[in-house]
Amino acid sequence: MTDEYSGAAANISDRPKRKHSPEENVRRLQARIVKAHEEGHFNKVKVLQRMLAHSHSARIMAVERVTTNDGSNTPGVDGIT
Repeated sequence: MTDEYSGAAANISDRPKRKHSPEENVRRLQARIVKAHEEGHFNKVKVLQRMLAHSHSARIMAVERVTTNDGSNTPGVDGIT
């Protein structure tokens, strides 16, 4: 029996597609933060900063930035890893 909500039988292609890239989402949030700050809406700035810090897009970008930089292959303080 396959129903549309069962975990194993769920079709991956039925999942919603992303409309925008993570870079676009982060850039849009950053622009909203700047605009709110310029208008003096400091509580809104705080809310938007929290949204950005906890957003999935920002996490994707952070992981990508760390794993693709040249320093990821250099040894640390122990000289090994």
